[in-house]
Amino acid sequence: MNTIKLLRNLSTRFPKSLKSRGDRVGLMTGRLPESVNNILLCLDFDDIVYDKLKDLKHKPDLILTHHPFIYGTKYRIFQRDEVKKDLCERIDKLGIPVYSMHTNFDRGRGGMNDALTEALHLKDVKRLETASMARGGRLEKPMEIHEFAKYVNKCLGLSYSQLVHAGKDMIETAAIIGGGGSREYKNAMMEGYDIYISGDTPHHVRREIIAYHYNYLDVSHEVEKIFVYQMKKILLEIDPTLNVEIVDHEELPELID
Repeated sequence: MNTIKLLRNLSTRFPKSLKSRGDRVGLMTGRLPESVNNILLCLDFDDIVYDKLKDLKHKPDLILTHHPFIYGTKYRIFQRDEVKKDLCERIDKLGIPVYSMHTNFDRGRGGMNDALTEALHLKDVKRLETASMARGGRLEKPMEIHEFAKYVNKCLGLSYSQLVHAGKDMIETAAIIGGGGSREYKNAMMEGYDIYISGDTPHHVRREIIAYHYNYLDVSHEVEKIFVYQMKKILLEIDPTLNVEIVDHEELPELID
């Protein structure tokens, strides 16, 4: 498929205008080919993914990631990150460009947070009025809060999560932002959701949530690996003849009892 045509189609769904201020999206390194047939998807492009390239049946024409491979200018990043500099030089030698879709995918319709609400089987899903990245919806049936937390773990493929139970005991509605959106809990609370789900929560944010007598479920940032499955579905909707491969290699940190 023509590369520009493909990227224009993606940008119609997830335009760069949706990205958060200061975010880095688009071409990270390399040169875009005239056409693409083989696409590799990963949450983050790293040495683990690079080492798996040799095992792929087809060399990728494009690597598409969620998290930006280079978050800033190459000059500044490479000054302090020799590992990333070396990896960038190696992937450039292979002639494989890396392209990233981050907060524009998080915020866009059919992107990250819609995929997460779909995985949770929420009903009547809508974008929060006060937080454009967040999505909220209603459970099929009310659940006791600890039962709900276990349900979320199961739906999102998690072995654990961290619950702040300072609000209602029964959960009927929930709001979510995948990744590090803990500070948006007030938006979910003000819009009447029984619990808010996100991750990367600082201590002081947890204390605020407790002070407001609200519920919060901290899930690992790695839930965002749903990106690779959602993006594969989107790419094949655009062109069913594309060969789309996935590297799903990111695991939760080890839990020590």
